[in-house]
Amino acid sequence: MRIAFLGTPDFASIPLRCLANAQHDVVLVVTQPDKRRGRGKTLVPSPVKTTAAELGIPVSYILDDLIDVEVDFAVVAAFGKIIPARVLDAHTFINIHPSLLPRWRGAAPVDHTILAGDITTGVCLIRLEQEMDAGPIYRVTETAVGEHEHARELLPRLFELGSDLLVEALETGLGEPVPQTGEPTFASKFDVDDTLLDWNKPAIDLDRAIRTDRAWTWFRDKRLRILDSRLLDVEITPGELEGAVAGTGNQSLELLRVQPEGRQAMTGSEWVNGARVEPGERLG
Repeated sequence: MRIAFLGTPDFASIPLRCLANAQHDVVLVVTQPDKRRGRGKTLVPSPVKTTAAELGIPVSYILDDLIDVEVDFAVVAAFGKIIPARVLDAHTFINIHPSLLPRWRGAAPVDHTILAGDITTGVCLIRLEQEMDAGPIYRVTETAVGEHEHARELLPRLFELGSDLLVEALETGLGEPVPQTGEPTFASKFDVDDTLLDWNKPAIDLDRAIRTDRAWTWFRDKRLRILDSRLLDVEITPGELEGAVAGTGNQSLELLRVQPEGRQAMTGSEWVNGARVEPGERLG
């Protein structure tokens, strides 16, 4: 079976490798152009481009290159750009979407799954249409969300499930997709202000925000990323620090792992000791 593949980040490499291992003929990969990163502004390829090179698959950055290529299907996994109608009309596009549609259509479904406290999520294989994530569903699989699972853990796990689901569907036949049913919810992309922690909120809400792996706060007018935390049944004034424990709108959070601005990640205790945090100092 001849397949085109569209994807960009590291977890999108999971289905690409899975298709190759299943002996499907991936004839073209379309990904985002190399980006300049780091202090030296070195051009760095997308993880999907790197994987494609390892597998000997041709790579393009141009969506219109898909129009004339002969494939049975085009598979999309976190490509990161809207695919125009002229390209969608050329082939059947199968999208691997990490949520139980129509819940959490949009750019950040895993983050919103965690923020909402959903205990169950899953992966849908849908036919891609012009309206974002509104296409009919070929296959769906469900999985529990771990009580302390972070987005960095859940996202690749969902794409592993989606990869297995995709290979099974291609081997047994896709069949006709079924329209989505139910009221849609939407997972908008976050900007940096959306991920700033408000220490007046309940501890459970802050802990969920931290599990998206985007959370940060202010300390002494510098940014402090909060990488991991634990709920504690202790009452402290919101934002106030007692060692590596921060007060919230109710209860408190132990800061297990943090990353000060311009420095490497470290444990909360290492940070408190190194910064010489004084009793009563506050976050935010």
